[in-house]
Amino acid sequence: KKKNWLKIKTSFDNYIGYIKNENYVNNFKPTHKIIVLKASIFDKAKKRTKYFLTFASKISIIQKNKKFIEFEKNRWIEKINIKKIDYVEKNYLKVLKLFLNTKYIWGGKTYKGIDCSAILQLLYYYNNKFYPRDTRDQIKYSTKIDERRIFKKGDVIFWKGHVAISINSKKLIHAYGPEKKVL
Repeated sequence: KKKNWLKIKTSFDNYIGYIKNENYVNNFKPTHKIIVLKASIFDKAKKRTKYFLTFASKISIIQKNKKFIEFEKNRWIEKINIKKIDYVEKNYLKVLKLFLNTKYIWGGKTYKGIDCSAILQLLYYYNNKFYPRDTRDQIKYSTKIDERRIFKKGDVIFWKGHVAISINSKKLIHAYGPEKKVL
């Protein structure tokens, strides 16, 4: 603890970072998760604010009405932007394509910017599975490293400091630094 900041370690992947003390919740039991790249947050009058929840954010429902759910006091999101916490998306391309054209930012994990290893980790996290955060750890964690040159849909491909996922035998999806976006 230092002034208004806390140094934390996430329970999901043991990643260390900092949050403002006011944002810390000791006992959080999420019931739902965000299924869109960014979900607008509305105020109590259901007026759109300038804030968003990012893909795979986990929330607990306080109350709901026909179109909205309240997840914090006077903070609402549209029901169409959530699924139950245990929902698993079997079509991984549906998740990955959400990030197409998102700006590349090394260390990023949101619609504001993302890097190659974060896309893969978020896919697993969304489906309630563990996967390491950094490419070097993802390589170690992966059980099968194959040196083949012909890839099939769903193959995870690593090369020096980078990771991508095959869409088919000729295309892949990844956050590409030189192009500065997800392709």
